[in-house]
Amino acid sequence: MLILGLDPSLSCTGWGVVRVEGARLSHVANGQIATDAKAPMAARLAVLQAGVAEVIAAHRPDRAAAEEVFANKNPQSTLKLAQARGAVLAACGVANIEVREHAARLVKKAVVGTGAADKRQVQAMLKVLLPGAQVAGADAADALAVAIADAHLGGRG
Repeated sequence: MLILGLDPSLSCTGWGVVRVEGARLSHVANGQIATDAKAPMAARLAVLQAGVAEVIAAHRPDRAAAEEVFANKNPQSTLKLAQARGAVLAACGVANIEVREHAARLVKKAVVGTGAADKRQVQAMLKVLLPGAQVAGADAADALAVAIADAHLGGRG
């Protein structure tokens, strides 16, 4: 089974694909889809949707997973995140791929063992769980963590 993990963001959406064979996980691919901050909102959202659609076409995941939405202190940031998330999830919907959502604390707990883990700890565990994987950046690392958590949680979350 292939799981596509997604870390939506308007500026840079991370993605990661892992293969699950029983209890064994392996890295397939990962990357980041960046948008031009000076481009109009609609154009940026189109870049995200098209980018995720390309990843889906290239890797044909069985399902996808994303962190549940959270509210920032800044309402504008929350709105931008929600719009980016909508574009990313729409790409999954067009491809008829189920998207499972998990709370950020649950993702950290599934990957590191504690829901209070920081990004550094998550990235360190990725090296242990996916040895040899070259991670494209922090957003791709977060997306791989979501995919791994989904594999461990079996859809709970």
